[in-house]
Amino acid sequence: MYGMRGAGARTSAMVLGAALMIAGCSSSGDKDDPEDSSGARITQQPKGTDPFWVNPDGNAAEQVAEYEKAGKKDDAEQIRKIAEQPTGEWIGPENPEQEARGFTEAAAKADRTALLVLYNIPHRDCGQYSQGGAADGNAYRSWIDGVAAGIGDRPATVILEPDAVLHLVDGCTQDEFHEERYDLLGGAIDKLKSLKNTKVYLDAGNAGWGHPDQIFEPLKWAGVERADGFSVNVSNFYSTTDSIAYGKQLSEKVGGKHFVIDTSRNGNGPYTEGKADERWCNPPGRALGETPTTKTADPLVDAYVWVKRPGESDGECKGGPKAGEWWAEYALGLAKASK
Repeated sequence: MYGMRGAGARTSAMVLGAALMIAGCSSSGDKDDPEDSSGARITQQPKGTDPFWVNPDGNAAEQVAEYEKAGKKDDAEQIRKIAEQPTGEWIGPENPEQEARGFTEAAAKADRTALLVLYNIPHRDCGQYSQGGAADGNAYRSWIDGVAAGIGDRPATVILEPDAVLHLVDGCTQDEFHEERYDLLGGAIDKLKSLKNTKVYLDAGNAGWGHPDQIFEPLKWAGVERADGFSVNVSNFYSTTDSIAYGKQLSEKVGGKHFVIDTSRNGNGPYTEGKADERWCNPPGRALGETPTTKTADPLVDAYVWVKRPGESDGECKGGPKAGEWWAEYALGLAKASK
């Protein structure tokens, strides 16, 4: 409805295998790192401006290697714009402890912070493209316990449950599930914040869906004041300027909390054609936004982050594959349209 997303196309086993492999071979250097095993030379960004971990074996990195092997050097360089930036790792439903451990170990080995996205709340996405989630409250609590055990004392920044609070406000999630969802989100914040080096940002919608007055109390009921802050524009396209304005208005109402902005695909702003309720899904003509960094335009903004992995589909619309699956054609469009 307002920027729904999938948790990724790869199965949990594949993600786990990749994470464990990365943990064993990831480099800790910056832009001058030696070539990685894929031959694509995907390295870490300078830690001082971008402390988040770049996955050297992500979908974009694999695409770079594929294009290079095929002699498509120009396309490879375009996709490299995505592959060389840190993006969120969406933890799957089956092996949360193993995945969280794999990603955080790989990040720690590279002297970086893992950016993790938790998207498994029961009744997720109201039966839309990214429907699913944990079977019930107890299953979700066990899943969160697994994630926390996997993170341990290693550095992690967690984006907690995109759309979960928003869908309580906009009527998408049925009333009977509201009380439980607030309890689950608050419990997740408390569990994750009990860890030594984990920051938690509870998702708070985007600049285009409504007004901060509609969501600030629900965010409080969900425990945002016990989190490090909130996230805005996850998987969406609203400009950084508009996202800062929305976030600052909201911050005033939730105790001055800081926030992060998903800038992964907002380089050209939102799509304004077609049906309003479909503009979020694989809109054409979009571009990569500001690259991830902690050097932002406002002191309340802790970071620009790429929560949504550019090039992964929003769903089966406009010719796209299933939500979360890699779509090389769309990735190329984002990269070519960016500065």
